[in-house]
Amino acid sequence: MRPFRLEVPEADLADLRDRLARTRWAQQLPGTGWSRGVPVEYLKELVDYWRTGYDWRAHEARLNQIPQYTTAVDAVDVHLLHARSPEPDALPLIITHGWPGSVVEFLDLIGPLTDPRRHGGDPADAFHVVAPSIPGFGLSGPVREPGWDVPRIARAWAELMRRLGYHRYGGQGGDWGHAITRELGIIDSDRVVGVHLNTVLTLPSGDPGEAATLGDEDRVRLEQFSRVEPELSGYAKIQGTRPQTLAYGLTDSPVGQLAWIVEKFQEWTDSKRLPGDAVDRDQLLTNVMLYWLTGTAGSSANLYYETYHPATPSTSRRSGTPTGVAVFPYDAVLPVRRLAERDNHIVHWREFDRGGHFAAMEQPALLVDDIRAFFRPLR
Repeated sequence: MRPFRLEVPEADLADLRDRLARTRWAQQLPGTGWSRGVPVEYLKELVDYWRTGYDWRAHEARLNQIPQYTTAVDAVDVHLLHARSPEPDALPLIITHGWPGSVVEFLDLIGPLTDPRRHGGDPADAFHVVAPSIPGFGLSGPVREPGWDVPRIARAWAELMRRLGYHRYGGQGGDWGHAITRELGIIDSDRVVGVHLNTVLTLPSGDPGEAATLGDEDRVRLEQFSRVEPELSGYAKIQGTRPQTLAYGLTDSPVGQLAWIVEKFQEWTDSKRLPGDAVDRDQLLTNVMLYWLTGTAGSSANLYYETYHPATPSTSRRSGTPTGVAVFPYDAVLPVRRLAERDNHIVHWREFDRGGHFAAMEQPALLVDDIRAFFRPLR
């Protein structure tokens, strides 16, 4: 474990400001709003703030308040936040982000999870928090070889926790973090006491008998998924088939990178009008900065390619690890419990009345409370 401190050269920040000032803006058809992508007037306002008002150094300093490390795992230098609790009996917990997220998502979780005594909670609920950056994403990128798929990342996480000396631990994740965490619970089941997920994909098998067991609300959720999937999955099809071609534009244009990410914060969150309604604008930009400064637009997209083109035929495996699910209503896709139970050992299920895909940024207090509740009987 090598201690790490984030110190971006001033020249990189000056280059960013220069690129933002020289943006060549695309035209937009009148009256189309968000229906065809990010509106130009909204993006111009956000870019102006990014260039003249946003203070990277303040957010860099906030990240540096949390102990950070890098360690070489399977030929990749993995970056991680590692915040130990002052409570001696704290349970180790590895939390994993997804795309287009980063460890920035977890900044409001780490204090309450590691030190509940200081945040109005029960010290018996304390965790040692490990938050790695996925290989190819941000400070763990770019990867230098193909093959970094979900099972390989899960194996790297198991090795990471072994190196940290954690022989009994829990996992938490959403988006890609849900798939990685679930896989970790399968491959390291002797050490993983439970996994808590705020994303679960529940696709029907096509079995008529299974369909007959579904209730009206279940069918509504599946119909919603079928309705929105073609419209909202374009980004995944591009990243899953031609990540390299996409990478040139996003790596060269900070506005392109911003638009590619901010669109998802509009579509997948509990936003009433604009992404800033659901997620703090500075936190959103700090998340984008980790992609921009590390040039990992294409490298992060490769995880989609690996999933679309598996080296070996994928086989669905049921997880016997105790699993908790937190459902936030404004996520792009809502899970069906009956189908989730088909593939997972569900022991905890809670549905909230607010929040969306980026739960750690949108509703950190609700997520912390549910993580504590799930792991309480498993300690």
